[in-house]
Amino acid sequence: MSTTSDVSAFPAGTFTPAPRRASTAAMLLAQGRIESLLFLRHGEQQLINLFIPFVGLIALAKFDLLGSDDPLTVAFPFILSVAAMSSGFTGQAISLAFDRRYGALKRTGASGVPAWTIVFGKVIAVIAVTVVQLLILGTTALLLGWRAPVSGIALGVVTLVIGVAAFTALGLLMGGTLSSELVLALANLIWIVLTAVAAWAVFTPGVDAGGALSVIPSVALAQGMTTALSGHLPLLQLVVLLVWLGVAGFAANRWFSFTPGR
Repeated sequence: MSTTSDVSAFPAGTFTPAPRRASTAAMLLAQGRIESLLFLRHGEQQLINLFIPFVGLIALAKFDLLGSDDPLTVAFPFILSVAAMSSGFTGQAISLAFDRRYGALKRTGASGVPAWTIVFGKVIAVIAVTVVQLLILGTTALLLGWRAPVSGIALGVVTLVIGVAAFTALGLLMGGTLSSELVLALANLIWIVLTAVAAWAVFTPGVDAGGALSVIPSVALAQGMTTALSGHLPLLQLVVLLVWLGVAGFAANRWFSFTPGR
């Protein structure tokens, strides 16, 4: 049998190389999947994202720490806010800073993956963690006796999504601009301060009667979640969170670096 007849048996162009970039959806899904798996497998991150909020919820509900007949009404929204800060801000800032330090982010970008795909992949990871947090903390709260109107749950989800987005933007800004050593120290310290201020504003009656503390993102989210889950629109807090999201998002887009910080 001749070689010519073998070759002519295939249509022209059958073996012509056609290299091309994967589709946008395929790249985004792949990046989101790997970022989510890395985030969910990180033990230290789960300690601050799930274990501490879980223990805090049970402690506030079962022990008379708030002096309230219905502590879950205030405790559950606050715990959701803490969880959102943990996954969106602290977790992303630290993981991103060390990705930059070890060159993982630079190598990923050099592979041809667009920068925005890497950023949105991390956003997908935060969303995945938030869903897990909602399932675990929400189920725990229901078992402990927490109840809310359907309208309150809908408003609460909207408020939480905006809050997570705002803190994720802040985390990307910090992790994408500062050195890993500085981020490791500052992210945890800022998380403690933001949580303490939010607890003070939410749990102390009359301390923020004028709403001045609402300009602090942690306070805005905690107060907004409390108001939303009660069935009322937290307009002021949503505006504050959207402003933080816009400012941090703009700054992160302007100064974000894929190379290690100095």
